[in-house]
Amino acid sequence: MKGNDIFERIETKYLMDGETCERFRKETADLIETDRYGDSKILNIYFDNDTYELVRRSMEKPVYKEKLRLRTYGIPTDDSPAFIEIKKKYDGIVYKRRVELPYREAFDYLTTGWKKNFRPESIQNSQICREIDYFLKLYRPEPKFFIGYDRIATYSREDPDLRLTFDRNLRFRQLGCDLRRGDKGILYDGGKNVLLEIKAAGAYPLWLSSILDELKIYPVSFSKYGSIYRQTYQNIPPASYMNVCNTGCRCEIPYEMPAQPVAI
Repeated sequence: MKGNDIFERIETKYLMDGETCERFRKETADLIETDRYGDSKILNIYFDNDTYELVRRSMEKPVYKEKLRLRTYGIPTDDSPAFIEIKKKYDGIVYKRRVELPYREAFDYLTTGWKKNFRPESIQNSQICREIDYFLKLYRPEPKFFIGYDRIATYSREDPDLRLTFDRNLRFRQLGCDLRRGDKGILYDGGKNVLLEIKAAGAYPLWLSSILDELKIYPVSFSKYGSIYRQTYQNIPPASYMNVCNTGCRCEIPYEMPAQPVAI
């Protein structure tokens, strides 16, 4: 197995416009450091079943919820590193378990392999693989949405475990849910806002709390998958379902309105 990770932390989200984000970055310039990934593309395939059970349950804000996604950093080739992630949230604490595989193996395993009782040899005996197998057999999910964004990942200079990420240009598509086909999609909210996520093991340092308070930046409840699902089925007419990127050009992958899920 090339690698696996287990994370346990509190994640708090803050939605801000571009101007406020710039002010926040200026105020924290001497206090946070950009990590080794710098400014990168985060590309995900979110999996769900035919009734979109996972996202609908998440939107109900239960005490416990979970989701499955396949993630890469940048547009992958067959051999690029990819991460299968099960993300769980219980009573406000986020638990993320993930395993690293070459993209083609991960994609094939999640889309068709598990149905034939096939799994990549490198993860067959791992506990995380057994959890993924159980998840797949329980929900029988399929690729439902591509969701991508551009991320600047940073950490506190005094406490590297305190992480701050800035996500912009949130975009999505429903057909062509294979990350090898690129990262173009419909821009959520026109690309106007930036999502700040603060990942911490405990209380914020005073300097961070003070800056958030000074700039009137307040926590929000915001799920990328949930928000995009809601927008897709409530606000976008079928006639508008074309793959439009942020320059306004029409891209190669057309869109079709999928079968209407259970009403929300």
